[in-house]
Amino acid sequence: MHHDIHRLELTVVTRNEIGISLYQKMGFEIEGRKRDSLLINSEYVDEYYMSKLL
Repeated sequence: MHHDIHRLELTVVTRNEIGISLYQKMGFEIEGRKRDSLLINSEYVDEYYMSKLL
């Protein structure tokens, strides 16, 4: 079975600066922001949509 993968994508909490830095070093770019997307410790947080074209 052969698959051609052209695009990778992920989401990351915007306050996760270490993770964002790592993903950017791996070639991912921020495409957008999803506001109040998760409830963590009784607080709504935003996420970034990130992608990398292969």
